[in-house]
Amino acid sequence: MQYQQELHQHYLENIDQIVEKWYSASDKSSGVYASEDPEVIANLKAQNRGFHERFCEVLNPNLNLSCNAFEDWVVSTARDDRHLDTPIEVVVQEFYRNQEIYLHILRDFCEAKDVDAQTALDYFKKITDSFNEVIVWYIRESANQAEFQLKAQQDLILELSTPVISLTPTVALLPLVGDIDTNRAQYMMDNVLHSCSKLEVDHLFIDMSGVVVIDTMVAQRIFSIIEALKLLGVETIISGMRPEIAQTSTQLGIPFGKIKTTNSLKDAVQKILFS
Repeated sequence: MQYQQELHQHYLENIDQIVEKWYSASDKSSGVYASEDPEVIANLKAQNRGFHERFCEVLNPNLNLSCNAFEDWVVSTARDDRHLDTPIEVVVQEFYRNQEIYLHILRDFCEAKDVDAQTALDYFKKITDSFNEVIVWYIRESANQAEFQLKAQQDLILELSTPVISLTPTVALLPLVGDIDTNRAQYMMDNVLHSCSKLEVDHLFIDMSGVVVIDTMVAQRIFSIIEALKLLGVETIISGMRPEIAQTSTQLGIPFGKIKTTNSLKDAVQKILFS
C-alpha cells in the first residue's frame, strides 16, 4: 500500500512533464497531432493532461476507482472534430506512446525503491489493463460518433436531394435528379407530405426529367405520394418523364395514366400559372 500511494503521488507530481514528454515524442505526421496552430496544440495538451489526471486517480489506492472515471474524457475527445478526422490507428498509437511513458516511469520508480518483482508486475498489469480498457472504450465511442456523423450526412443528402421549392404561395416544385433508391423514396414521401402541408400549397410539380431509371418499388412509392397528396387537397402534375420510364411504368402496371402529366416543366408551369 505504501508503494502504491508513493507511485500514485509520483505520477501526479509529474503530470506536466509527462504531457510535454508525450507531445515531444508524438507522431506529428498526420491528424490533429500534425497541426502547428498554437491553439490546437494547447487544446491537445490540455486533453492529454485531462487523461493523466484521471489515470492517476485510477491508480490511487485510496479511491479504488474503475476506468469509468474516464467517461467524460472519452466521450468529449471522441466527439472532437479534429480527433474524428484523425485515423483511429494514429490515435491508438498515441495511447500506447503514453503507456510507454508510464511504464518507463514505473521501471525507474521500482529500481529506485527496490520494489520486489511481484509488486512491480502487479503495477505493470494495472497500468496496461487500464490503458487497454480505455483504448477499447475510445475506439467504440469514436466508431459510434463516426456512424452518427455519417447518418447525419446521409440525412442531409436526402434532404437536399428531395427539396420542395415554393414557386408561389400555392404552387411548389419537387425536382427529382439521379437515382432514387428505396431509402430516398421513403424520405421523399415523408418530406413531401410535410412540406406541402406546411407550405399550404394546392399544386405540386414533380419534375422527373433528371431521373434515368426507376424500379417497381420506387414507382409505387411515387404513386403513393401522389395519392396521399390528393387527401391533402394537393393536385400533382408530373413533368419531364422520360419515354423509357413511361414504358417501364406501363409494363409494371403503375397507373400513372390517371395522373396529369406534361412533356416538360415549362409546360407544367404555363398550364397552371399562366392559363
